[in-house]
Amino acid sequence: MSKRLPEKLTAPEVELLSPMLKREGDRWTADFRGLTLRTALQPIYSISHKRIVGYEALIRAFDNDNSAVLPLHLFQLPDSTAENLLLDRLCRYLHIRNYSGISDQLNWLFLNVSPQVVTSGSQADSFFGQLLAKTGLPPHRIVMEIVEQPTDDAQRLRETVAYYKKLGCLTAIDDFGAGHSNFERIWNLSPDIVKLDRKLLTRATEDHKARQILNGIVSLLHQSGCLVLLEGVETHDQAMIAIDAGVDFVQGFYFRKPSTDLDQLAHAPADFDQLLQEYKTRNQVTLDPTRQLVEFFSGFFDHAITKLRNGQSMQESCLELLNHPAVSRCYLVDDKGVQIDDTLISDTGTRSLDPRFKPLESTSSADWFRQQYLRQALAQPENLHVTAPYLCVTGAYMCITLSLGYCQNGKLQVLCCDILANPATPPL
Repeated sequence: MSKRLPEKLTAPEVELLSPMLKREGDRWTADFRGLTLRTALQPIYSISHKRIVGYEALIRAFDNDNSAVLPLHLFQLPDSTAENLLLDRLCRYLHIRNYSGISDQLNWLFLNVSPQVVTSGSQADSFFGQLLAKTGLPPHRIVMEIVEQPTDDAQRLRETVAYYKKLGCLTAIDDFGAGHSNFERIWNLSPDIVKLDRKLLTRATEDHKARQILNGIVSLLHQSGCLVLLEGVETHDQAMIAIDAGVDFVQGFYFRKPSTDLDQLAHAPADFDQLLQEYKTRNQVTLDPTRQLVEFFSGFFDHAITKLRNGQSMQESCLELLNHPAVSRCYLVDDKGVQIDDTLISDTGTRSLDPRFKPLESTSSADWFRQQYLRQALAQPENLHVTAPYLCVTGAYMCITLSLGYCQNGKLQVLCCDILANPATPPL
């Protein structure tokens, strides 16, 4: 672009941009600062549906020799707010023109919108409404992606997001989990979709604790009413982590790289049948130790409860349990969830005590009703229940709890036993 743009673009903005687009066969290109801009699309897959449900539109720039120019360099070219706004709108115009021409008339088109444009442009981006009217693309097929970063005008951002929703578009928060991400933004903007930053996935690949955190974030986002997309999936292991995390959608090089060959995108299947079958196999293996724990410790619990019913003390009744090298502690809870007497600590549990958490050790009269294992035992007495590994509040270590409800003198009680999740000696 040779002439300088005014600080504010005047309507009708779509007509101002139209001369910058050029048709090349079935596709459209755009000219900007001597560069040729093309649309690249990357498929987005639903794990449950096992197919493509959308595409993210990405800009690709080429110089006069048809050599690729990095997107970073392209977006450094604008030297004014007006030109930055124009480039953002030109990219969206180009993407919608191209997407309107492909055979897929069902799935979503994900469009990135610059945060600077959102907060410095008009509060109601009338350009976009004009664009949809001109191209005829239904707004319900558009997902507007807004990058997660701080903004000087949160109210303007909310109004802009509300405008896109009023048009009938879906909205998405991009790169959640990196930089300035926070749930307050989710609560304020109520996006339809949250795209998790790939850094969360990278950490989950390297650290099991980070994987648990990823699963927790997905669960919280679902409870907030958002669908969750995990981007940056590049390996088979990362695909399995995504499946296990419970995300709804995935995107990344493992499934398909972005391509300017838009005709081939419909032929970009991913073998989710094989991935899901592997997940089921792995999950079955994961569940096996749980069943084995129930089978193995059932006899221990039967002996302990028989002794309790015969009037023997907790110490005498649970001696066999406490002598097992994987067991850390045993305790008894009443039908209200309140602990009866103090906890019995095994030799293994004593060795595992961390003096830093000494204020948490005494649990006499502690109320465990909030714990699922306790409520399950109360609801289904005479059945031995077992938890997944979790962080024990009495010592901040990972444990598994076995619980069994039984009647004693007409009252329901629950015998609980904690097992170290990572004992030095295998539990079985």
